[in-house]
Amino acid sequence: MKIKVVKKPKTKIIKKTKKKIKNSNQLELIFKDNKNNNIKNQNKDLSFNYSNTVNSISRIFLSSFALISFFYIMPLFISFNEKNFNTKEFKNNSKTILAYTLNKQNKNKENTKSKSEKDLLLDIFSLNDLESDTVRLSASTIKQLFEDTDYNLQDVRKKKLVKPVALTLLPQEIKMIENTKKRKEFFIQIVLPLIIKENSNIRIDRKNLFKIINKSNNTNLEKQWLEKKYKQYGVVLGDLLSLKIRMDEIPVSLAIAQAAKETGWGTSRFAQEGNALFGQWTWSGEGLKPKEAKEGEGHKVMKFNVLQASVRAYQRNLNTHSTYRDFRRARAELRDLGKPLDSLELSKYLNKYAETGNQYVEVLQKIIKQNKLKDFDDAKLLPSSGDLESLIYFSLIGN
Repeated sequence: MKIKVVKKPKTKIIKKTKKKIKNSNQLELIFKDNKNNNIKNQNKDLSFNYSNTVNSISRIFLSSFALISFFYIMPLFISFNEKNFNTKEFKNNSKTILAYTLNKQNKNKENTKSKSEKDLLLDIFSLNDLESDTVRLSASTIKQLFEDTDYNLQDVRKKKLVKPVALTLLPQEIKMIENTKKRKEFFIQIVLPLIIKENSNIRIDRKNLFKIINKSNNTNLEKQWLEKKYKQYGVVLGDLLSLKIRMDEIPVSLAIAQAAKETGWGTSRFAQEGNALFGQWTWSGEGLKPKEAKEGEGHKVMKFNVLQASVRAYQRNLNTHSTYRDFRRARAELRDLGKPLDSLELSKYLNKYAETGNQYVEVLQKIIKQNKLKDFDDAKLLPSSGDLESLIYFSLIGN
């Protein structure tokens, strides 16, 4: 009989036909052919399996390489994007935080941008409008308040704890304190709780940010909070790296030094009449016109209703303005290295804050060293009732 081979998936069925095999030699030949065919098929299967194995290994290797490359290159790309293409950073002269609205003639062209700027400064404006009818306490009343609450800088340097005494206005009599050392200490006592308060707010926000980042699923409250912070720091939605870099503290000693330099330790007209602790400029907002300003110069020094708003605006300025991008990067590097935020080191990146450039940096460093302001960098503000309410809120959105 003649044997016919019919191929089906994974099995071979041999059917007999009606033709007869004439002799045993022919039968032997047929079986040899079948055996050869089986060996060839087996070799093909082995070759196919080997080829598939090689291809699978190659694909796994390439996929792994691509994945590793992605996580390595992506931070560099985001950093490059932050430096060159991040249009959410608002270009302006330094010291012009609340000059984001710029000239009135550009308002029609910048509707979208103005909306973003209002988001950026919304909490500052809200704080500024919170207390418009504040009472200016005298220097003697404030000193008595400090004594009654047992608040003095000597204890702060030792215990690193600051009483939550938040004044809204500077006393007019501060300029009459003849003793330079006492006037400086009095000024530090006033601004220290305000600066630490804003840093504490940022620290809570930063802690909450990392908590959200580390979760696989976020609640609606967390998503709403995150969207609010993107707007508040002028960051593109979803750019967590930029938000993490911007949402950070300003060293207390650096903030005190700048406030001291800009206000003459609280004695300047801008500080007395406008609560302007850091000399920020504006073209369209409410402010005080410099007496030495030339005709046609449109800028003013921003005016605040309360001192706290001035501190918050200053920190938002350093944390969002394109002029201080290098300052933020240097701060982020210190964070990555696990080092404390060094005011003397970071002050080097504020040479554009004033027209005097590097000379301004030298003055800041001199103020920090002479007055031992770094003693206050790790000081903590004792909690008030408002702080406890804030902690309860963040514990709720974290659950």
